[in-house]
Amino acid sequence: MEVIVAVLGWVAQMMSPSSSADGVSFDVQNLTDRLSSGAQVYLPGTNGFSNATLRWSSLDTPSFRMVVAPNVENDVAETIKYANGMNIPYLAITGGHGAITTVKNVHDGIGIWMKNLDSVEIAPDGSTATIGGGALSKVVIDTLWAAGKQTVTGLCHCTSILGPGLGGGHGALQGRYGLISDQFVSMNVVLSNGTMITVEESEHSDLWWAMRGAGHNFGIVTSVSSKIYDVLNPNWAYTSFIYTGDKVTDVFDTINQLFPSGTQPVEVLTLVLFLNNYDVDPTKPLVVFYVLQEGVDAVDPVYTTPFQSLGPVMAVPGNGPYTDIPTWIGEDIDSPSCMKLGLVNIRFPIDFEFYNTTALQSAYNLFATTTQEYPALNNSAFLFEGYSLQAVKEISGESSAFPFRQDNYLVSPLIIYPPSGTELDEVAFKFGEGLRQILYIGTQREELHTYVNYAYGDETPKNWYGYEQWRQSQLSALKKTYDPLGKFSFYAPIGTK
Repeated sequence: MEVIVAVLGWVAQMMSPSSSADGVSFDVQNLTDRLSSGAQVYLPGTNGFSNATLRWSSLDTPSFRMVVAPNVENDVAETIKYANGMNIPYLAITGGHGAITTVKNVHDGIGIWMKNLDSVEIAPDGSTATIGGGALSKVVIDTLWAAGKQTVTGLCHCTSILGPGLGGGHGALQGRYGLISDQFVSMNVVLSNGTMITVEESEHSDLWWAMRGAGHNFGIVTSVSSKIYDVLNPNWAYTSFIYTGDKVTDVFDTINQLFPSGTQPVEVLTLVLFLNNYDVDPTKPLVVFYVLQEGVDAVDPVYTTPFQSLGPVMAVPGNGPYTDIPTWIGEDIDSPSCMKLGLVNIRFPIDFEFYNTTALQSAYNLFATTTQEYPALNNSAFLFEGYSLQAVKEISGESSAFPFRQDNYLVSPLIIYPPSGTELDEVAFKFGEGLRQILYIGTQREELHTYVNYAYGDETPKNWYGYEQWRQSQLSALKKTYDPLGKFSFYAPIGTK
């Protein structure tokens, strides 16, 4: 058993069998004796601890007294049993991109760093793969691609499969195959009492329903069996357009005309961003539009000509294998999006049925004026994701805890800034909420639908998990059954009443 001890402050404490971060003793040796020989324990002051606890967003982060890096799935169970015995909270860590502020409620906890559980093993019949609970998207994409296979993953290389998947999980292939969670065949789950169980449609079927959409509330998934598919069309093409801010309504009007209510073909993906680039326009944010198409060497002119006619500052075409998509859109493993730079990165997500161009123009105006008024916020962005939806909508909305299959667009203001105190935090919060309120009014509906994986943390369980009373009641009942003490209540917690 490898125990990495800190060199500052902790060394003397480790001379005894017990250590303490806050006056409460905990027996490190007792924990290490439970773990496999390849597991690692990191304490504050070590590189391992710093790497594990560094998060993509620095606002309202969890605090840890110890990090355990399991080497086998049972190490997760043993860590939870140990933590329960010591009355210490715990939180799984995969990519560290969960920016929701509710995780701040982990105080002096144990971080269960899943990095070593990252295997991807393809079944002999080639229809499924067993994916470790800590596997990042890039590992899964590359491993499957080398075998002529693929599955639904997020567009970002550095997020895990399970993190997004437990909240549904969107991706470029979802129009063909469904959400990330729709690919799951079975899961190995460690419950809050340290019990390891297999969850699938025929075993613990009630929990199977909940894990696919609200899974963060019920356990730690140590591995998942996922459907995989032969690569049908290895090549993709894209064209990116850059417009000045006076083209906001033109761009979204064109999207609405080409793809009414998000009805783009299964092979088409659209993305829009508002962002500042003062070298191109020193006064207003730019509008960046991507259209991507599967199975072609150049995007069909039917999808590019209308946008070219709007008079972009620049239009750039390109093509390559599916595995290049994260690089094209700035989400690859070496991009700034994947770097943990100590910045605050907070999102205020909302789902759309259609693009209300009046509301979008108002939101753009607020985005422009606020980033001009507060230069610390000028690296913020505004993301509009338009995935194909055929397979997503073919699956019954009652089949899992993911609530919003009928929504067409995923929209998220992303407020980025260097931390500099509570005053700027409050400005950023009001900025993000103000943008979302404009968009919410523009949806012309009473319900506010928010994608749980992008959540800020001030939303309600109805916003995350659906407004139907039967959904909320079912989740609450399952919480009482599988996590009665609320051990998994740090990430978008469900109600228990």
